[in-house]
Amino acid sequence: MLAWDFPPQVSGGTAAHVVGLADSLAQAGHDVIVLTIDDPRADRAADLAGPVPVLRTPHDVPWIPPDRMLAQTASTGHGLVQLSREVERRFDGWRPDVVHGHDWRVGWPADTLAELYDVPFVLTMHGTERVRHGGNLPPGQATDISAIEWWLAFRAHRLISPTRFIVDQLVDNFEISPDRIIRIPNGIDPALWGGVDPDATPPEREPLVVSWGRVQFEKGFQVLAAAMASVRSRVDGSSCVIAGRGSYLPELQTRIDVEGVSDVVELPGFLRADELRRLLQRAGCVVIPSLYEPFGIVALEALAAGAPLIVAHTGGLAELVDGTEAGVSFEPGNPDDLARQIAAVLESPTLAASLRAAAAQLIAERHAWPDVAAATSALYHRVIGNGTGDTR
Repeated sequence: MLAWDFPPQVSGGTAAHVVGLADSLAQAGHDVIVLTIDDPRADRAADLAGPVPVLRTPHDVPWIPPDRMLAQTASTGHGLVQLSREVERRFDGWRPDVVHGHDWRVGWPADTLAELYDVPFVLTMHGTERVRHGGNLPPGQATDISAIEWWLAFRAHRLISPTRFIVDQLVDNFEISPDRIIRIPNGIDPALWGGVDPDATPPEREPLVVSWGRVQFEKGFQVLAAAMASVRSRVDGSSCVIAGRGSYLPELQTRIDVEGVSDVVELPGFLRADELRRLLQRAGCVVIPSLYEPFGIVALEALAAGAPLIVAHTGGLAELVDGTEAGVSFEPGNPDDLARQIAAVLESPTLAASLRAAAAQLIAERHAWPDVAAATSALYHRVIGNGTGDTR
């Protein structure tokens, strides 16, 4: 399994997905090895001691400027392919039955390794560059990345995507046959996030609104900041925390100041997983205000923590909660609609309890890691059984 994002390097939901999937496959009896990029915070001894060995290659190469992402990605791909020799040396000639890459940045080496070992290449598309830009590709790097994604989509023997929304995007934009794409939802471990047992005594929650993720314009945090101007007058003692890092952070702080909510909206920056979990246990609700979102792993994390969930009705977020009663939604980009939903959840313990119970059911029925791993394993067996020559 190849992934660019892998702890301690975490810039989105892909890292959590790869960890959960790899661990669950190993628990089910499969041999899994992860190839990823190096990180100075990584513990090399721990990487090799666990049930899923992790091998890393440098990516911050001195001969390529850091702002040239495509060139750096290609160079790093060379290093990921070279790791296969280390795998064979360390693990007595170990060879894979399938190579599974996650998103375009590891697509080149994943495809190359599959060819070298003469095994199937499976690619999970957690999103696409076109979707990340709201359907409009700017010229330059974004267009180049989209072209790479298109090429990889045709190179892979099968594609996995976590939502019907992304499946539809692949079919429509890349003209991929629907029978080459399988939807396997992202998983979550409720125990890691504090559990969502509907029979347990709910924690004491505050009129606290929590949101987190990469601080980019498309994540919609500015909409939440505008909504808090209304929420503060509707709900006594209400406050908000927006956690995360990103290039939009200075503009977001400006928006908070302009809206006059700097005294009730806090921007703590990056929070460790344990800090975030403690925050979610206090939250009266979690808001995911993305202007568009292919899936939104943070929404699953909120559900697993038992925090009442409010999401923008867009992309994978809408798909996650529609028809489940596990969350409420609002019109993307509409701070007035968002403010109404926040006030409704914070002021109604009955509604919050109902959301919490539905969240527990949703997690158990659709997003349990053993089920996600079983579906992924079944796909592996199908492509292995078909051979590598008849599915592209």
